[in-house]
Amino acid sequence: MLGLFSTLNLASRSLQAQMTGVEVTGQNLANVNTTGYSRQRVHISASPDISTTIGPEGTGATADSIEQVVSNILNSQIQSQNSTSGYWSSQQTALQSAQDALNEFLSGSGATSSTSSTTTDTTSSGLSTQLNKFFSAFSALSASDSDANRQAAVTAAQSLATTFNNINGQFDNVRSSLNSSLNSDVSSANQILTDIAGLNQQIYNAESGGGNANELRDEREQDLENLSQMTSITTSTGTGGSVNVTVGGQALVSGDSLVDSLQTYDAGSGQLLVRTASGGANLTLTGGSMQGTIDARDGTLAGMQSNINNLAGTLITQVNNIQDNGRNPFGGTGNTFFTGSNASDIGVNSVLVNDPQLLQISASVNNGGDTSLALQISQLATASQSALNNQTFTGTYNGTVASLGSALNNANSEVTNQTAVNSMLSTQRGSISGVNVDEEMTNMMTFQRAYEASAQLVTTVNTLLGDTLAMKTE
Repeated sequence: MLGLFSTLNLASRSLQAQMTGVEVTGQNLANVNTTGYSRQRVHISASPDISTTIGPEGTGATADSIEQVVSNILNSQIQSQNSTSGYWSSQQTALQSAQDALNEFLSGSGATSSTSSTTTDTTSSGLSTQLNKFFSAFSALSASDSDANRQAAVTAAQSLATTFNNINGQFDNVRSSLNSSLNSDVSSANQILTDIAGLNQQIYNAESGGGNANELRDEREQDLENLSQMTSITTSTGTGGSVNVTVGGQALVSGDSLVDSLQTYDAGSGQLLVRTASGGANLTLTGGSMQGTIDARDGTLAGMQSNINNLAGTLITQVNNIQDNGRNPFGGTGNTFFTGSNASDIGVNSVLVNDPQLLQISASVNNGGDTSLALQISQLATASQSALNNQTFTGTYNGTVASLGSALNNANSEVTNQTAVNSMLSTQRGSISGVNVDEEMTNMMTFQRAYEASAQLVTTVNTLLGDTLAMKTE
């Protein structure tokens, strides 16, 4: 009689174990399309034997635990590659934004070419076109000193100055936009750090009571991967299943505590960088979208703006050096041609704008139709400038624009490469942690059959118990 009850307990445990297997398989199937979900499996082991007079007797099977099928090595690799992907994606976005913003004033073909050293403006407002119009206007003036040609020279100079002003303004707008993007990333990263600390606490609470927190662990892994897209992170295993997070050598999450957070600060001239909010430690970031944004802003784009400013400054100096030494048709002097010092403030002397007759293009005191200085100004178009690394104005411009195309081409290539790497890693992880419908359906049938067999065992034992009790009452 006792043996039948033991067998009934064995069957009951088996039913519970197989039902747990069915539930876990159903959970996997339900999340086949859930991003970041890692498949689970139930670990079933034989229950402890009991001693009998004829030897150890089995007591069935027990569902010990529900485990995630994950590869920590792959997860770590994906986090690392996410940082690289985030870096190049933000570089690509920043440079594309710069190209879009500047293309009205820079050469359309030059902004997209990584190999050409020469460019041709696609719009009449492009800087190269305006430079050519400026020098051509003075060439025409040197050939024929007329009121119309004087007016044309001043007008061309005004258009050129306005183009320089607009380009510089667009650079400032792009810088402001990138700073806003950096602030946004920092804010998002801080929210993720807070979430990770909270998930550490939830995981501890769930697992310390004997339960499992597999879904919470999946959610935390997604947070870590999202955070790694913004900046390179270092993780370590803490107590109670927690994950500690370090950025730039500074601990930000320890267990369930948010030790510190991130903030931007002005390193000077609107150059936003990142540091810890409480500790005030300036961070040297090594990857992620934050550093990609910073490098694009302070690298390619800052270099371009500096080159354009140097170009404008050199033009101001050279033209003024020639024109300031000349005389107007009335023998007068003293009216400099360009005002300002770089692309941000270059302009044409309002006196000359109001009266182009006061242009000082004669090297002769008595004038006598001398336009030699206008010719000298026009010849600047082909003259190498020591202040521009012995390049011409147009050559310097072309090289500056080509640098944007080269940087963008490089970013595009890196993004393409990283997409391939990330796809490969995702495929590898999917083969380990992803849900395979065919496999899960096979598992479902296996657990179902085992459950049916256990149920049949219960029915058989119940029949035997009934027969036994019936015999005792006869």
